[in-house]
Amino acid sequence: METNVLSLLLMPLQPAHNDPFQTLALLRTQVMSLSLAAETNLDPAFLAACVDASYPSLSYVSSSSSVSSSSSDDTVASPTASLIPSPTATLVSSTGLAASKTRFVSEEEHMSHLLAKYPAAITDFYGSGTSCVYKTGPAWPVAQGPQSQKIMRAARPIYKHGIAPIWLDTAWSIVAELETLQVDWNAVDPLAYANAGQAALICEFVITIGVKPRSLAYEAAVAAAEVVDGILDVAGFPEIQVAFIESVYRRQGKLMGFDPTYELQGIPGLRKPFTPTLGLAIAPYKLPYYEGTGGLYLRLNTDQSDKRTVLLTCAHVAHPAPLFDNQEYTRKFDSQPREDIILLGGGSFDDSVKDIMKFIGYQSRAIASWETPLRRIPEPAESEAVDVTAKRKELTYLITAAKDKIRAANELHSHVTKNHTTTASRLFGFILHCAKIEVGSDGFMYDWALIQIDDDKVEMKDFKGNQVFVGGNKTAADWEDYMFAQLHDRHDFHVPDDLLLQIQDYVREAEFRDPQNYDVHNAKNLLAVKNGRTTGTTFGRVNGLESITRHHSEQGIETKAVEIIVCGYDTKTGENEKFSDEGDSGSMVVGRDGRIIGLLMGGGGSTAKTDKTYITPFYALKKEIEKKYPKAFVLPADA
Repeated sequence: METNVLSLLLMPLQPAHNDPFQTLALLRTQVMSLSLAAETNLDPAFLAACVDASYPSLSYVSSSSSVSSSSSDDTVASPTASLIPSPTATLVSSTGLAASKTRFVSEEEHMSHLLAKYPAAITDFYGSGTSCVYKTGPAWPVAQGPQSQKIMRAARPIYKHGIAPIWLDTAWSIVAELETLQVDWNAVDPLAYANAGQAALICEFVITIGVKPRSLAYEAAVAAAEVVDGILDVAGFPEIQVAFIESVYRRQGKLMGFDPTYELQGIPGLRKPFTPTLGLAIAPYKLPYYEGTGGLYLRLNTDQSDKRTVLLTCAHVAHPAPLFDNQEYTRKFDSQPREDIILLGGGSFDDSVKDIMKFIGYQSRAIASWETPLRRIPEPAESEAVDVTAKRKELTYLITAAKDKIRAANELHSHVTKNHTTTASRLFGFILHCAKIEVGSDGFMYDWALIQIDDDKVEMKDFKGNQVFVGGNKTAADWEDYMFAQLHDRHDFHVPDDLLLQIQDYVREAEFRDPQNYDVHNAKNLLAVKNGRTTGTTFGRVNGLESITRHHSEQGIETKAVEIIVCGYDTKTGENEKFSDEGDSGSMVVGRDGRIIGLLMGGGGSTAKTDKTYITPFYALKKEIEKKYPKAFVLPADA
């Protein structure tokens, strides 16, 4: 059916707020979309829906959406994934120090109470969404005047501190005292802090103790801090500060090939989610809304006759609680029923399709913005000024390039919606082994599983193996600016070809303590990158001291484990990007040289944010995997 200008103008528009300028801009762009649809061979209604999707502050109703809003077939990806409780959410039991629960206390009332007792409750860790119940030591600086709460804090790693040789013993002593006092803690983290974007530290060492929100009264926090101070004083480090913060710990057809070499700018990031490239979003076939990330490809045997390829992820991704008991599982025989795994669970598939539509919408709006000034430029003339000719060429080039991108994105959208809409069409392997989630003799948390890949679901000629895509939401310039920020630290400088970083080897324990990279502030760090299901490509800094975390499983079983924090990478602009979020569990964290750092296990922060990311270092996890598969090895580049 032919769509005319009037029908486009009459498409349902329901702005989330009354902004006449944005609404008029949208109407103008939809009128423009008629001619653009013809030139790019897109359905006009679909193009209009893409334009709608590209406005982040408005919500629209359009019958042309390519993703079903409801379905009785549970094998079809549903946009209601966000309504399903996340398997990574952790409930922490209350303690004897918990505030009274005889009546509901609003968030505003709770914050008012915190501020009345401790005025720096918001400013101490501003930007993380974390409230501070109490902190020892000197007050941290705040901006004066009406913007006093606008200084964003950034966690920084600690290396080569004098307490390092006795840190874990000290931390376990702190944990023991906290439990004697019945403090409902979930993490003991050793960190430094700075104002985001600044090199100078405002605190060289603070032990942040995460407690369940609303569980610890101010007076109890002060008393507990005095006990921790006593431990630090005996250890010889009375200057270390202690902070009690409100926080939770969270466990967070053939597939398409991926070759960004010849693709137009922006398209590889849209294609990547539908490929087996590392950082792939995965979910159990029967539970498509319990999503995580696949982080590393392994081979199980050095015997050339055994060509099995397996994908390393977290056990809580393969067997999400409470739907599975925490028990070891291995598929030993072909006669055993398969526990299938799919690429892209319900939420990830919906988001990835919408991203394609948004991209088309952005390009359409850009074309509209370029065509207006182009129409004002007169027809070419022999005597016209050089800058007029140059401007015409520039705008014409931009418009042509954008139209080419729209065509490429539309082809991708068509392929995806025709071939990968059902969960069955995205099946790519099965659970070979799922370890019991438990703390090892070394204190580290071991939470891992292996997914055996179906060879017939992967185009091996385009299979990138152990290459991490560090593009998408990051550029080659970002890689250079943040991973090789200092000129004196470029002995191994490189920008990965096509932004695909080849994984090779792993970082040894000694380098966690004594890193050799330099960040934007010219401070020594172990710099890290990961690509995950939720946050895509992010950069971070790995801490040099271990944290102790406490987790209560869905079955109420408590575990305390040693883990290592990866801090977000704050830049000189004052931005402090988080390293991960729920759904990124199972991602592999690697160094700028491609060496493996660790497996992403979960995160901590306020109930709405992930401020800290926890990993199990690969130097430890490797030994655990080899106990089950002694000949397992990381899939090499030439496999």
